[in-house]
Amino acid sequence: MGGPEAGKRIDLRLVPVVVVTWSAALAGGRMDAVWSAVVAVALGLFGGVFLVVGHRQGPSGVRPRTLWATLALACVLGAAVAVHCGVIADNRENGPLAPAMAADEGVVVHLLITGSPTPAPAPAPSSDDRWMVDAGLIHLTSKGNVIRGTAGIVVSGGAAWRNVRAGQSVRTTGTLKQVREGQSEAALLSASSDPVVTGSGFDARQTAADVRKGFVSAADWLPPDASGLLPGMVTGDTSALPESLEAAMKTTGMTHLTAVSGANCSLILGGFILLARCFRLARPAAGAFAACGLVAFVTMVGPDPSVLRAAVMGTVGLAALAGGLRGRSLSFLCLATTILLLLDPAMAANVGFLLSVLATFGIVLLAARIASWIPFWVPRWLAAGVAVPLSAQLLCGPVIVALQPQFTTFALIANVVAGPLVAPVTIFGTIAVPLATLLPWLAVVPIAVSGTCAGLVAGVARLFAGLPGAALPWAEGPVGIMAMVLSSLVTVLVVWMVLRPAQVMGHVMGLHGAVVALLDRLVIVRGRRCGLPTETPQGSVRWRWRGPSWRPRLTGQKHKTNSEVKNWRRT
Repeated sequence: MGGPEAGKRIDLRLVPVVVVTWSAALAGGRMDAVWSAVVAVALGLFGGVFLVVGHRQGPSGVRPRTLWATLALACVLGAAVAVHCGVIADNRENGPLAPAMAADEGVVVHLLITGSPTPAPAPAPSSDDRWMVDAGLIHLTSKGNVIRGTAGIVVSGGAAWRNVRAGQSVRTTGTLKQVREGQSEAALLSASSDPVVTGSGFDARQTAADVRKGFVSAADWLPPDASGLLPGMVTGDTSALPESLEAAMKTTGMTHLTAVSGANCSLILGGFILLARCFRLARPAAGAFAACGLVAFVTMVGPDPSVLRAAVMGTVGLAALAGGLRGRSLSFLCLATTILLLLDPAMAANVGFLLSVLATFGIVLLAARIASWIPFWVPRWLAAGVAVPLSAQLLCGPVIVALQPQFTTFALIANVVAGPLVAPVTIFGTIAVPLATLLPWLAVVPIAVSGTCAGLVAGVARLFAGLPGAALPWAEGPVGIMAMVLSSLVTVLVVWMVLRPAQVMGHVMGLHGAVVALLDRLVIVRGRRCGLPTETPQGSVRWRWRGPSWRPRLTGQKHKTNSEVKNWRRT
């Protein structure tokens, strides 16, 4: 794993593109349409200037021309993101929902459900469950006026909204409110009544939701921890996850296992690639087969933005581990991040997106190097099992501390121990999902295998969460973030020193030689300032401080005996 990438130069040419597009998306999510247009025009002008400057570079300036072209591309793509943000802001300010939001009165809304319900915190201390779901506007009635148009709406309602499915058209009442900054939806509907289903057309997401629900039911016969964790690790459905187990996984830094992440997508993609290679398919056919399998997996678990993001980042992570991009995994990551920001600028303010990018960046930047430091007698799968979670945790640590100021002491050990169990859970669980609906009797075996492994993962989480000092307090704010950054740097240095003692000793000796040479140089300069000679007929003289005075030490080929030194001293 570590060979191909460890010694190659990192390609940084697309880093400015990501920086500019991400900055434009963050700024555009907090601006109105006019200022987004101003930012787009300014970036377009800068891009044109960079193109002109790069075009004027002569034949000898190949690298400068590439630099100017990269900056021009970054500005052009940043302008495109700013235009997208301006369209979203204009739809929010002047779209069909703007008059109803300004009136701040109750409305009757006909919606098309486009997402899957997710739990949301209640707006006030209450025991009632609150659920959120994405929907699209069909028509709206406000003050007797029927308004039609296209707009995205986030619905927040009671427990009845838990049962809606993508593809259903529902009617409800409520009040329209402004969304948070950075969201791409036009409004937030605080529903005051339960949804009334008026129609249900075929939708792949609805079918996927029914399949996931059937998988949860098929795993009911497992122990509570296994039956609750298995659907979460395979399809991201945490509805049956016990609260105590959820708290234990937060304490041990294993919550990423209960959602469809890049690791799941990497395992699915890698499994399809191995299957294609077993059938001796050519590389293009194997790639197409694996891509179709990943698309089927994404459709099965629900093509939500988080799942699509995980699929893209999982593909990048697998490519980085396989080393098939010839050292350009970082360029692939930058390209994937830019495309996602172009499609949905609201991702720039999403913490989950930031953690996905940082985790993938850690795998691309550090995983191969850390694995190459591990001695060759250690199996490569074990080296990868340690290097991947360590590299991801080092990059994600500062962001996690900003969200939850605590230090998860056993996070790395718990993830390394649970790492070998994730693959059988994902692979056998994915096989069992469609079988649970089509052939339930045949799904018993894969559910038993994946459920056993999921139960062991739950046991690891509870074991390490119960140890003393599993969660230690950490400083909040910028101080805590900088402390975690420093801790990550020190961790990398300590790991390198422990795994590569010979290289450490070589660097120490080299540093020692450099310090000695510097001190000798300083001594010579000091001796010249004091009027001490540095050359004699017998050879060169190095003056060293011995006690209260300078004393010479004669060196060179002409120096034969100590008598010459004594005669020279007398003179």
